[in-house]
Amino acid sequence: MLNDLVLSSLRKKMNAAEGLEALVRALILALLMAIGACPWAHAQSTAEAIAQYRAMLQDGNPAELFVDKGELLWNEPRGPLNASLKACDLGLGPGVLEGAWVQLPRYFKDTQRVQDLESRLLTCMQTLQGLDAQSIAQTPFGVGEQINVSALAAFVSSKSQGMAFQLPQAHVEERRFYEMGKRLFYTRAGPYDFSCSTCHSQSGKRIRLQDLPNLTTQEGAVAGFGAWPAYRVSNGQMWSMQQRLNDCFRQQRFPYPVFASDATIALGVFMGVNAKGGQAVAPALKR
Repeated sequence: MLNDLVLSSLRKKMNAAEGLEALVRALILALLMAIGACPWAHAQSTAEAIAQYRAMLQDGNPAELFVDKGELLWNEPRGPLNASLKACDLGLGPGVLEGAWVQLPRYFKDTQRVQDLESRLLTCMQTLQGLDAQSIAQTPFGVGEQINVSALAAFVSSKSQGMAFQLPQAHVEERRFYEMGKRLFYTRAGPYDFSCSTCHSQSGKRIRLQDLPNLTTQEGAVAGFGAWPAYRVSNGQMWSMQQRLNDCFRQQRFPYPVFASDATIALGVFMGVNAKGGQAVAPALKR
């Protein structure tokens, strides 16, 4: 079990963070209202206000709390086997975290699968700690062990902040997953005849106040892929890349994908390869 004193400290920090968020929300609302009252205000002014709002929050990104929790979970003996995750191999060797995130998803010989960060964490949680990976995958986001997976993802990704994306494409499966992700990205379906590319294949587009990154470019892929996992101020939750993709499917009115499915991992490969050379910023802060 996690140390009670540490948990108590985390709760206090979370409460303080929630108070800060409420204050910043009020400030940005007042700022937006002021802009709206100006007859010469244009869309660019609104975009600048949102940028200021994000900058104000960056100094106290609540994602740091989840990074701390993830570090505790990584080192804490847990599960039926009462073991830690220190021997987990994320692609660069057992226990090597620095640089692992910017090379995921990738092919793993032991599972004979291309895996992203979340699916690989499930593998380690099952093989090292004896936890039921399938049961965790079927657990809704924000509940039970899914909360821990998000915290672990935040911790692992934090070890690669500022590093350049360099997803491997040497293995035939890695190249196949890129092509699969590309096809999924452009496939139109559902009641709205949408695809990922509908919103994310052109630069300079946005929905209401939300800028839409062009995921076919390096800059857009870094902003849209390299920032997750991220803390979402709008609902006060830490979201992994898997949850973000799940929400994209929801907005397109597609059926929800299975957690850590080949489809979601393939989309991650497509975006990650497109981001090659760009610097990772996860865990980031999102509106």
